[in-house]
Amino acid sequence: MTRTASDLAQHLHAEVEGDPRAPISSLGSPENAGPDSLIYVESEKHRARADASRALCVLAPPGMELTGKTIIRVTSPKLAFAKAAAWFFPRKRVTASVHPTAIVSPKVRISADVVIGPHAIIEDGVSIGSGTEIGAFCFLGRGSSIGADCHLYPRVTLYEGVRLGRGVIIHSGTVVGADGFGYVFGEGRHWKFPQIGRVEIGDDVEIGANTTVDRGSLDATRIGNGVKIDNLVQVAHNVQIGEYSIIAAQTGISGSSVIGSGVVIGGQVGIADHCAIEDGVIVGAQAGIPTGKKIRSGQTVWGTPARPLERFKEQYAWLGRLPEIGRRLRKME
Repeated sequence: MTRTASDLAQHLHAEVEGDPRAPISSLGSPENAGPDSLIYVESEKHRARADASRALCVLAPPGMELTGKTIIRVTSPKLAFAKAAAWFFPRKRVTASVHPTAIVSPKVRISADVVIGPHAIIEDGVSIGSGTEIGAFCFLGRGSSIGADCHLYPRVTLYEGVRLGRGVIIHSGTVVGADGFGYVFGEGRHWKFPQIGRVEIGDDVEIGANTTVDRGSLDATRIGNGVKIDNLVQVAHNVQIGEYSIIAAQTGISGSSVIGSGVVIGGQVGIADHCAIEDGVIVGAQAGIPTGKKIRSGQTVWGTPARPLERFKEQYAWLGRLPEIGRRLRKME
């Protein structure tokens, strides 16, 4: 679909500088864009890339000058680019259908405009909202509830009683609702602690491929609205994740930890059990948070054990100097 710079500016409530009739038919990076592509540039250090690009239409912040381009002025070009992508390429609606190889219990509530792919299995008591797509080989356990406009990619597994809100996206291989890792040692063996809770996932949540979210032991594991979770993340039983937090790949969150709203957690972070990470915290990649630790609101932490960023950088700098200091000490001795 081809639109013009003026069309896009109107959609974004922005101003056009240059040719308002400049055509836009695709989105791209500055290096790979064609004349009809839309690109964006956020800062002066990337301005040369935009100047050299073949793209004629650019999303750029106020005050940035570009040669020979039609500029759509926006305060946050990257955000505007994401909105433009959603506008140019809305999610395609597929025709409602149930594949003949799917096994669907007669005791389900499925809206008329739902797609169920090949070899999916849907057990008793499942509820699926309108506009939802269930991919091939998905398994929906008894009593699961899925809201409207969700998309489960192939081979997603929802155990019994899992609840999804509206607009949830779950990528392939993810398992939601497995038993938590809970045992009590006694009489010479490990006794399994009850894992009879559930998982509740809010609206507009996206969960990456091969991630696991365990059910609560007695209550619920909860993921709030707007949370984004990367691939290969472990969310243990009874974990609570606040709205609009974001968690990068290979992070592990142990049982009963509470993560606030607007938290950013980098890749490969390890969070032990019963931790509290308050609103707005940023946790740097590969940080380690020991059992029961509380990270106060608004802090940026890094390292193992996690500590405020400025303290970590100071200690890390001294660590890098240890060989030199050691040599000096030996000479002094």
